[in-house]
Amino acid sequence: MTSPARKHSRGFTLVEVMVALAVVAIALPALMFSLHQQIDGTLYLRDKSIAHIVAANKLAEVRIMAKAKEQLLKGKDGGTTTLADRDWDWQLNSAETELPNFYRVEINVSAVGVEPGAPLYTLVGFLSADLNAEDDTGGAGG
Repeated sequence: MTSPARKHSRGFTLVEVMVALAVVAIALPALMFSLHQQIDGTLYLRDKSIAHIVAANKLAEVRIMAKAKEQLLKGKDGGTTTLADRDWDWQLNSAETELPNFYRVEINVSAVGVEPGAPLYTLVGFLSADLNAEDDTGGAGG
């Protein structure tokens, strides 16, 4: 003969199973949404980091070319470069500042195919037109 206490300890009731399924049904989509947002954020940070590298490379190139040609780039320039197996559009704008012989260089970088009005990364640097100076002032990005 079996005791009544033993009958109740054999498994879950239908209500308990339904409550557990309801909890899983609510929690799983929230978890999937959170995971999707994390992946999107990681991809955005990767692209922004690569865009920063493109802008820093272009600023270094402008500094090297200015020293080699003994003339600072003035005005606007743009183009496409490849980094990390992707193409990146860059726009460069060099303008005089209020200080004589001191130029502000702004470099905007975006992924190819994205509207140019919304750059992924912008790097601003300042260069001296006096090319015999020891060191040019670097910039800040954002």
